[in-house]
Amino acid sequence: MPLTNQEIAERFERTAVLLELQDANPFRIRAYQSAAQTIANLPHNLAELAEAADGLQGLPGIGADLADKIRELLRSGTFGLLAELEAKTPAVQLAMLKLPGLGPKRVRQLAQSLKPDSLEDLKRAAENRRIRALPGFGPKLEEQILAGIAQREANPERTLWAMAEPAVEALLVYLRATPGVEEATAAGSFRRRKETVGDVDILLTSRAAEKPLDFFGPYPDIARVQAEGPTRATVILRSGLQVDVRAVPAESYGAALHYFTGSQAHNIAVRKLAQKKGYKLNEYGLFKGSRRIAGKNEEEIFRRLGLVYVEPELREASGELEAAVSGSLPRLVSLPDLRGDLHCHTDETDGTAGLLEMAEAAQALGYAYLGITDHSQHVTVARGLDARRLRKQLEAIDAANARLKHFTLFKGLEVDILEDGRLDLPDEVLDDLDYTVGSVHFKFNLPAERQTERILRAMDNPHFTILGHPTGRLLNNRPPYPLDLERVVAGAKERGCFLELNSHPERLDLNDVHCRLAKEAEVRVAVSSDAHSPVGLRSLRFGVNQARRGWLEPADVLNTRSVAELRKLFRRK
Repeated sequence: MPLTNQEIAERFERTAVLLELQDANPFRIRAYQSAAQTIANLPHNLAELAEAADGLQGLPGIGADLADKIRELLRSGTFGLLAELEAKTPAVQLAMLKLPGLGPKRVRQLAQSLKPDSLEDLKRAAENRRIRALPGFGPKLEEQILAGIAQREANPERTLWAMAEPAVEALLVYLRATPGVEEATAAGSFRRRKETVGDVDILLTSRAAEKPLDFFGPYPDIARVQAEGPTRATVILRSGLQVDVRAVPAESYGAALHYFTGSQAHNIAVRKLAQKKGYKLNEYGLFKGSRRIAGKNEEEIFRRLGLVYVEPELREASGELEAAVSGSLPRLVSLPDLRGDLHCHTDETDGTAGLLEMAEAAQALGYAYLGITDHSQHVTVARGLDARRLRKQLEAIDAANARLKHFTLFKGLEVDILEDGRLDLPDEVLDDLDYTVGSVHFKFNLPAERQTERILRAMDNPHFTILGHPTGRLLNNRPPYPLDLERVVAGAKERGCFLELNSHPERLDLNDVHCRLAKEAEVRVAVSSDAHSPVGLRSLRFGVNQARRGWLEPADVLNTRSVAELRKLFRRK
């Protein structure tokens, strides 16, 4: 099975990072970075392009050498240079790269100056205040490194749901097409669509007596077999993801699916409810005495227990059983409910496509509108817009809207929230916009009270509309900044502002608990992609997963509204 575009892009990006760690030629590093960006934003399947003689070399930044490496990746999952770099890079340096505030240059500096053999060595150096003494570091970065190590110790790194999905879905397709297999479903945190997953459980039923491993045949995505038995096999995929495949009897399939989907707290609550009603529930079925009365599918188990069906995303023992008893479960939002996207970037700042290309991609997804929200001037690394360039872009949006049929481009801006709570551009410039996405992009380490006041002061500005990626977290990389989100939600309610659920797989910010907090406060949430390319618009579905985990219904989501309704909502009272 060939790698996906995203997997190839990640391997090229990793190559660039490891080359920079080795202090390689900057032009060589940039070549891999450019290739990674091209491939990540490619709308076509790279494996299909590779079959054509000149299919790869026609791509921007892809010459003969990189084309050969892509073909090698498609054949074997890696290529010589990457394998060599990974083999000679010390494990501690690979771990350091995942700490907040540490890029390749700083990791190289730490390795040369402190020579740590482990993160524990680095932790001791930080505790002994040796890192702050190095040029370009200082106390704040030292504290950030310590916090990052503590977070990794408390929460071992898990796989992003969006990164696990291609491998899991490809395996399911393969298994379902295998002779003898009747059903195959992924369970666990993957089925509950948690933002990250550990191991993935797959349940299958079959007409044959083979062991689970027998159904894999020559499946090429398996790196190694960890364990095998008559009803269970554990394999490690080439992505590093562990998959446990279990064969269960058809009459127990629903009970097993419920059990292995979890969560553990939800399962305990359901079992207690079953006991109160005189039943016994386990992974084999729902029993009255020794007689199995349900188990073939989940629906009949819920029905026997007097419950309406509980969607997997809600199974966290957070009130879903009480709602199922009373018939008050939410009608969860789904992707078709969304009419558009309110956060994206173009090549005017750090995006890769122009206005019209982004608009056409949004139209192709069936959207009625797209909000253009390039960065404001403070984000210099993204070539943020000053007043002059913003006005020029607004004119371009007017011209595009005159050409587009049955589609609207909104005039937006992702405007930086400055340290004192001011917005990055003056009010007379912001007057020309339909709305703003106000975001924090620096000074993440302010105390919680100051960070909260900073955001509330920004919301005081009548041009502030949506709070972008509200907690600033990056999954597996950067923790949320200190913030009293309850006060922020209350402040948004008072001022008529909204919160964003940023759908980027590394953000998914708000989390599910915060989504529910916003829902209970009747503060609408914009499920937005933060796309930097046409392909990036498709990430909206990851935000929908999170919205469903947060109990959000269509009425709770800002961009389920029409263009006319949004224009009214954008006018703050």
